[in-house]
Amino acid sequence: MKILNDVYQIDAFTNKPFNGNSAAVILSDELSSENMQQIAKEMNLSETAFISSSDKADFKLKWFTPTIEVELCGHATIASLHYLAEREIIGKNSNVSFETLSGVLECRVDEDDYYMKLPVPEFKEFESEKSGILDVLGIKLNELDNRYPLMLQNNGNLFIYIKSLDVIKNLKPNFKELVKLSKEKGEFTEVTVFSTETIDEKNDAHLRFFAPYYGIDEDPVTGSANGALLLVLRKLGLVESNTEDKIFTFEQGDFLGREGRVKVKYSPHNNELIIAGNAVTILKGELYY
Repeated sequence: MKILNDVYQIDAFTNKPFNGNSAAVILSDELSSENMQQIAKEMNLSETAFISSSDKADFKLKWFTPTIEVELCGHATIASLHYLAEREIIGKNSNVSFETLSGVLECRVDEDDYYMKLPVPEFKEFESEKSGILDVLGIKLNELDNRYPLMLQNNGNLFIYIKSLDVIKNLKPNFKELVKLSKEKGEFTEVTVFSTETIDEKNDAHLRFFAPYYGIDEDPVTGSANGALLLVLRKLGLVESNTEDKIFTFEQGDFLGREGRVKVKYSPHNNELIIAGNAVTILKGELYY
């Protein structure tokens, strides 16, 4: 039997325990991909992050849901930065790079704030029939605004603008049917519903994220979706296109009892998309396998 020391569970995009999105973080050069998937299934969190050595960046970083390895995960990256800083493997004011399936990701630790530069995604208007999608999500046609089309990200994330925050709060998707529809259509793998109505008036948007296709019915706080959302808002004209030097705050997780806040900024001049947030450790232990 082998032992993994210093296994952490960390809540990301929050500074309050039991809020935000929880990820397990493990540092080891000894684990196979099969080991990682088994551990992620056992941890049963939306993602488990595995940090190891790299000859292309400061560290290699891999992310696994309970069922599959994913190419990008924001909250587990924020959790990984917190893990490395709390264990004093990196400094509290330092730049960090990760070798990942999405390329080398540039990040930064600034005291208790963690920054991650995301790959800039591409979008197109979703022109297929949408009634089936709305039905399985429990959205009525009159709850949309026809001025704003559905937007499909190149990773399969479908963004749907909803006028009312109250509608978003009360959504009860049929997750089995959503998976079935994703597989049948082959057009999208996850769905983000969002509104510019917010719980806190100083914030800029509220979203919920559904990914049962990847074994996650609803993710509490999704860094990559929050980052992409700013670009969607720009394309739809819901924020000014000149976002240079502006920081937006998005809400997620409140209706699951896991309040999270994600800072997002996009520089058109540099074509740089950055998300940021806090994190808090809630559990430390050993894992036997």
